[in-house]
Amino acid sequence: MSGDEPYAAHDGALLMVLLLVCVITVLPLTVHGIKRLIRAGRRKETFTARSAAVLSWDATIAMYTWGLLHLFLLDDYARSQACRDSVGDKLSGYAPSFLPLHFGCRTSDGRVVEAVIPSYINPAVAVLGVCSLVLTGLAIAHHKKDTDT
Repeated sequence: MSGDEPYAAHDGALLMVLLLVCVITVLPLTVHGIKRLIRAGRRKETFTARSAAVLSWDATIAMYTWGLLHLFLLDDYARSQACRDSVGDKLSGYAPSFLPLHFGCRTSDGRVVEAVIPSYINPAVAVLGVCSLVLTGLAIAHHKKDTDT
């Protein structure tokens, strides 16, 4: 953001594209993960890392989508009001970011206070992302072990 645009928010087109991609991705991942769990249950498999990995990625994307919806549902006035409620008359601009998902309110003394995105979104996305990576690694290792024997 340049100095002449202190109140620039998230790019609306990029927000719409991300939201659309996330929503389109979450639904099939949910169905695919549940189908995998059902198939694993029918086969009496004890290790279902693939199912868990799919559902973990699904939860990660769903949590990020929930944060995007908070941004999507606010117009300029609502963002301004949320910042004024958080920092009062000290508001000097916005500090938006997509990764981590953040809509901060910059104060005249240089602080940035989160006002729109709930505080649990980014930690939850981070923890779910790490779990997703670990489960994906376990699924790959288990698959390689099965193909080697």
